[in-house]
Amino acid sequence: MTDTNNNISVIDTMISNAKVAQKECELYNQQQVDRLVMELAKVVFDNAVELAQMAVDETQMGLVEDKIKKNQGKAKIIWHSLKGKKSVGIISKNEETGIVEIAKPVGVVAAVIPTTNPIVTAMSNAMFAIKGRNAVIIAPHPRAKKCTNKTIELIKKAIAELGAPENLIQIIEEPTIELTGELMKKADVVVATGGMGMVKAAYSSGKPSFGVGAGNVQCIIDRGVDLQDAVAKIITGRIFDNGIICAGEQTVIAPIDEYEEVMKEFINQGAYYTEDENESNALRNIIFANGLMNKDIVGLPAKDIAKLAGIKVPEETKLILIKANGPGKMDLLSKEKMCPVMATYAYNEFTEAIEIAKINLELEGKGHTTSIHSNNDKHIEMAGENLAVCRLVVNQTSATTAGGSFYNGFAPTNTLGCGSWGNNSISENFTYKHLLNISRIGYFMKDASVPTDEELWEV
Repeated sequence: MTDTNNNISVIDTMISNAKVAQKECELYNQQQVDRLVMELAKVVFDNAVELAQMAVDETQMGLVEDKIKKNQGKAKIIWHSLKGKKSVGIISKNEETGIVEIAKPVGVVAAVIPTTNPIVTAMSNAMFAIKGRNAVIIAPHPRAKKCTNKTIELIKKAIAELGAPENLIQIIEEPTIELTGELMKKADVVVATGGMGMVKAAYSSGKPSFGVGAGNVQCIIDRGVDLQDAVAKIITGRIFDNGIICAGEQTVIAPIDEYEEVMKEFINQGAYYTEDENESNALRNIIFANGLMNKDIVGLPAKDIAKLAGIKVPEETKLILIKANGPGKMDLLSKEKMCPVMATYAYNEFTEAIEIAKINLELEGKGHTTSIHSNNDKHIEMAGENLAVCRLVVNQTSATTAGGSFYNGFAPTNTLGCGSWGNNSISENFTYKHLLNISRIGYFMKDASVPTDEELWEV
């Protein structure tokens, strides 16, 4: 038997088992569904330390302490966002329109998980699937298969004690590109979180798919803000998990008359700033090998990147700032850097700050996220109107809040849609509602107000 036939057989069996489990789960009431969903989050919360350590040991990316925070934080906020939401039977009745909405499952969900976020992405996408009474099959990244397998093993054990169908959640234990590709072709819906190659493969699978776009979060600092507070939030975001978060801040776009003060504040808070041409070139060459991001520096701390570039920095350096030669194609540093390094730019008028961000996003990251620190609502709304991004994060740490927070209204998730700008099917944060089929009952509205022709064509 060929490998191709083996792949087909393995996935066909998993799909068949998933369909049986899904039909059983489809009979669950809202309370039963929510009990399972809560348990998924609680398992990751309770095992946050072990799973974080496993992820770092296996992938050699990120920081254990940050992954613990992420495991616990995402478990809490995602469950909080799902708790009490209707996803079974009649979920809404609109007296004004006469529309009644009834939620139904989409079936079997294929969830492709990235190496950069192997625990909580598996958790959240499984939570979203089961919230809709769907079955889910997890396709882990080969470089993170052990920690993702462990996560699903713990989850399956916990929900089995609640009487959940055995194959409601499954995982490809020994993942390959071929097996993942076969899964995407056979599932009812695909959720692909990861590199653009995998996302494109998902959209080419012939099945409804939800993917994400590349990140390259532009960070604008407006005049008149509390610089100490803004800089602290930016540093927190850029160094979180050693910079591997797609929603992490990538640039500092500061007013020219405050630029020096801004850089001093970064230095005071543990950053290393350079305008030196030799140092800047050395860092560019180590971060972007042959113009592409060097995979070997992904998730490394700032001091290790400096060492690789042959640059001496203080031992306590948290972040490296490099003054860019210009936006967009003028400097490779305008692109996404999955490590604690940021490019800096100075602007005169606020419209120039928006233009710098816009040019950088055209190079990479269009559709994802921009961060702004400002007390000027007019400027904030100007940025929102003029930048092709799906999220504008205001006065917050983008890395940890663009995917939802207790303190903002973004849907808590680990999968951030980037709209048509990022070649995605949604322009919002992916959540359980995207894994529901909605039947709508339309009643005849005998008392509806029908305009006259004169009223209809009035301007």
